[in-house]
Amino acid sequence: MSSQVRLRLLPRARCMFDEPVQVKVAGLRARQVVTMRARSTDDKGLVFSSSATYKADGSGEIDLERDPSLSGSYVGVEPMGLLWSMRADTLHRRFIKTNSLNHHVVNFSLHEKEGEGRMLAEATNERLLIGDGVSRLPIKEGNIRGVLFNPPGRGPFPALLDLYTFGGGLSEKRASLLANRGFVVLTVALYGHDDMAGNIKEVHLDYFEEAIEFLKKQDKVGSKGVGVLSLSKSGDVALSIASYLPGVEATVWINGCCANTLLPLYHKKSQILSALMMDISKMVPTESGAFMSKNVMHNPLAEENKATLVPIEQAKGRFLFVASEDDLNWDSKAYMDQMVERLQCHGKDNFERVSYPAAGHYLEPPYGPFCTSSFHGVAGKPVLWGGEPRSHAAAEVHLWKKIQEFFRTHLSCDVTQTIAKL
Repeated sequence: MSSQVRLRLLPRARCMFDEPVQVKVAGLRARQVVTMRARSTDDKGLVFSSSATYKADGSGEIDLERDPSLSGSYVGVEPMGLLWSMRADTLHRRFIKTNSLNHHVVNFSLHEKEGEGRMLAEATNERLLIGDGVSRLPIKEGNIRGVLFNPPGRGPFPALLDLYTFGGGLSEKRASLLANRGFVVLTVALYGHDDMAGNIKEVHLDYFEEAIEFLKKQDKVGSKGVGVLSLSKSGDVALSIASYLPGVEATVWINGCCANTLLPLYHKKSQILSALMMDISKMVPTESGAFMSKNVMHNPLAEENKATLVPIEQAKGRFLFVASEDDLNWDSKAYMDQMVERLQCHGKDNFERVSYPAAGHYLEPPYGPFCTSSFHGVAGKPVLWGGEPRSHAAAEVHLWKKIQEFFRTHLSCDVTQTIAKL
């Protein structure tokens, strides 16, 4: 390692997962060409890595906010490119970071371009999922299984129910990061967690009703109602929660469907929506070994499927619809357009929409590794998620701010209500 070369992470090497860092190098020879690498391990022990070639300026310095990558995992000026372009050596693997106590630790290293690529400098970026003062409380109360996150301070804070529910188990990442941003967040599991069944054959709204009531009773909660945050299959669950249950003021639907999919929906022991099914035979194989599943769902607007459509015109709260136009899991943009048309036909304007032309299915908190393809639990094989990496990464940065603004705007906080609870 060269003693003169310095690799720095600004403003600090320890930050939140959803915060950018500035990567700077000093002490190189003028115009020296070097390779920069990033390496991390996910919760399952899988190694993800990226690399990019940079050329120092006349003073022997490199700044990723200013200088372009000449080759490698990405090209051009991409300040956080080393993070979002990280990939596993094994195909069809998604970066798994679901436990908020497991930090995302990224090792940056700088190497000579020629020969063996001797290491010149290194630095470690510790990216936290849970911020200082955020409390994490596992919940096992009644039927609810999940984790409650409270921000530091007395509040009042708006309350969110995070539905990262499908695929089994529990994911804490979004919930813990949003608690750090000033929300009381309950993330719930639906199956495959703690003492819950390993799989399910139907979904019951009563479970979410119980979770909402629990959330509203929390001491720091100041909002009269709650917000619901979803993604993929949980998008249609979120629509149903907003349409059938009271107390939901704001719902974020990300790359979901406009109909109740795959599993019948029940409330108070009665089926309220049947399930829109898929035709696996319509999956298209690709050279990578992953399948394209964009057109496998039956048409929700067909007469025989009308009983699967969620009656979103019943919802009292507001919607933020988010669609990736290059979603290869299913046609999120078409589903969004159908919902907008449905609401407008009912004289409703209680929605906002945003679409991202070159983004893929999994829109997550920003700066995590982009996933091209991974195993799909329902399809039973790897599928393509779509998206161009650079555009997808930019969409995640934009959307993360948009989600927070939407919930802050539409979840009104009542100070007197919070003080009464305390």
